[in-house]
Amino acid sequence: MSTLDLFQSAAPAGPERIGPCAYVLRGCALSCEQALLSAVAAIEARAPFRHMVTPGGYAMSAALTNCGALGWTTDRRGYRYTAVDPQGGQPWPAMPAVFARLARAAAAAAGFADFEPDACLMNRYALGARMSLHQDKNEQDFDAPIVSVSLGMSATFLFGGLDRSAKAMRLLLHHGDVVVWGGADRLRYHGVLAPEGAPHPLLGDCRINLTLRKAG
Repeated sequence: MSTLDLFQSAAPAGPERIGPCAYVLRGCALSCEQALLSAVAAIEARAPFRHMVTPGGYAMSAALTNCGALGWTTDRRGYRYTAVDPQGGQPWPAMPAVFARLARAAAAAAGFADFEPDACLMNRYALGARMSLHQDKNEQDFDAPIVSVSLGMSATFLFGGLDRSAKAMRLLLHHGDVVVWGGADRLRYHGVLAPEGAPHPLLGDCRINLTLRKAG
């Protein structure tokens, strides 16, 4: 067995329910792994990962970039979506077809038909980087689900409640896992702990997360 085989399951598992309208799809992205990684590299070449600053003036530990019609950004003026990359002054790279196909298929498997994402936030977590508990609430339409794809090193996903103080479920996510949540779970707090375990054979000491949303 090769090192790469250790990071892949034999076949995607069925949906694992983590809330009334929330599921983990283990290994769902493995069938299009190479296409996803090639697309990530192409996007990074046009719109590099960068550490944005929060409204409070703190640099985010995870580096980020975007693709799609809209991209999520943050600075001292607040959190928002923009059609243009503030760093390069050009529209964000178009969303790759493989991203949209995977998002639609994962959403449908979780019970959300006709999902059409127009934004994909790409976060890169180096060793020690994390994302604190937060809600995704800058979108115009909360009826659409969120589709989150894990690539690279494993990391613990925190899935909390509708109140920040609620105890968060801890789920270890691996390369190729996809989490989908919407409906009654759409505004649940969630976050990510720092990558853990062995470096990934293809991505090394980092984890890349693709979060696909309907933002506009």
